[in-house]
Amino acid sequence: METVKLCKQHTWLNERQRRLCLLHPDLIPSVLGGAMSAIKECKKQFRMERWNCPANNITAVFGPVLGKGSRESAFVHSILAAGMVHAVTRSCSRGDLLTCGCDNRHRGPRNHDYDITPNETWKWGGCSEDIMYGVKFSRSFLNPGEDNRNARSAMNRHNNEAGRQAVIGSVDLACKCHGISGTCEFKTCWWQQASFRKLGDNLKVRYDSAKEMVVITQATTRGNEYSLKPKYKMFKKPTKGDLIYYEQSPSYCDYDPENGSFGTTGRVCNASSHAIDGCGLMCCQRGYRTQRVERIERCDCQFVWCCEVVCKQCKRPKKRKKQNTVVNE
Repeated sequence: METVKLCKQHTWLNERQRRLCLLHPDLIPSVLGGAMSAIKECKKQFRMERWNCPANNITAVFGPVLGKGSRESAFVHSILAAGMVHAVTRSCSRGDLLTCGCDNRHRGPRNHDYDITPNETWKWGGCSEDIMYGVKFSRSFLNPGEDNRNARSAMNRHNNEAGRQAVIGSVDLACKCHGISGTCEFKTCWWQQASFRKLGDNLKVRYDSAKEMVVITQATTRGNEYSLKPKYKMFKKPTKGDLIYYEQSPSYCDYDPENGSFGTTGRVCNASSHAIDGCGLMCCQRGYRTQRVERIERCDCQFVWCCEVVCKQCKRPKKRKKQNTVVNE
């Protein structure tokens, strides 16, 4: 009864996901944890851009910005899929779940660039993380609700998979040293996921180089079917790890919640930068106001015998580049 109540509380779940919740209630905390990690990482990656991932919960991040087939929607789907894989896999390796544990199936190379044949200095040990369990669960949880005849669903499925591929490609060898007095005479090694920050950096690079697609309509006996093809033939076809989109993003300059834009009014910008965080771009050419603020900190500290450190309180101005606030008046 408690399981049913738990699954009904999460109103963002669709019917297929709710059934999975009932079958695997112990996995839902990992799903939620992965989603919150994804939101946190999204905010970090876009903190200095016009669209700064303005969401604090799953419902919000799945909100209006996902109504468009834009780059931002592509990133959100990929980071959420990656967050789910990462969190579920980590829960498995910690022994938090009954349905999975360590990965004892793969002891060989995952990347041909590595020469990782065990030798006299190390052997397989520890708990290799079962990435494929997390990937399989993510596919069953995120993809079932997608309609194969819908262009947006095709985009979502592709970007979900790109997030999963980012996790698969991040797996690396981790080792622990053994020996007398801390020496590293011998090591045991296992497969381990990269940090989620590294995954976020990877997906942000893919966001910046996302492939633009066009929607192709084909009439069938069951009605129109839609697929996506690269807009520019001179570019390579997107791989499973690339992000794709087919609609242009709004400028995000003005408050337009229907399109997921909260505007840039009141945002902090960098007057000395010509990049996306610069006042010219962040303020959308509407000007900005410079505010000079002081910071109080400890200074002139001295050690007094025995045993105390005495400091003065000093006022210091903040650096100028951090004092520029968008006005948009």
